[in-house]
Amino acid sequence: MSGTSPDGHRPTTVEIALVKAGRTKIRYPAELLHDDGTRITVRAPWAAPGVRDFGFVRFEPGDVFTEHYWRDRWYAIKEVYAADGTLKGWYCDVTRPAVRDGATLTVEDLDLDLWCSADASTVLRLDEDEFEASGLPTTDPPAATAARHALTELESLARERLLGTL
Repeated sequence: MSGTSPDGHRPTTVEIALVKAGRTKIRYPAELLHDDGTRITVRAPWAAPGVRDFGFVRFEPGDVFTEHYWRDRWYAIKEVYAADGTLKGWYCDVTRPAVRDGATLTVEDLDLDLWCSADASTVLRLDEDEFEASGLPTTDPPAATAARHALTELESLARERLLGTL
């Protein structure tokens, strides 16, 4: 059912709404590639203004992200490609399961992230301090537990070189 939603509609564009701490962090249009009722795959250009240099990777205009979201998993996996089509790696967000309402896909970011370079030589757990500071471990312990498990699962997938196979 590539490009088809469970309700049979075929929108070619969806809007990604990334929510963090109850606020919309960013909204951007993306091309809907696949929605089988569980996994949603979209493609979008780098949506933020300018360059973001993390030290281990640079996101910049011209980069293209193929983003995989699940309705039953606590993470999103984003394949990051340079403008020339070269795979830079995978940036993974720990999130609550994605919710699609028509042409809007809402994803709640839970601060924890993982980076895996294209050759899998670099696997980095990110923002664990932000996660602890967010208060989620106190305000929603079951969600915090699910988030920690998701980060561990992502790290295992990265080290086993399986991120690109999902």
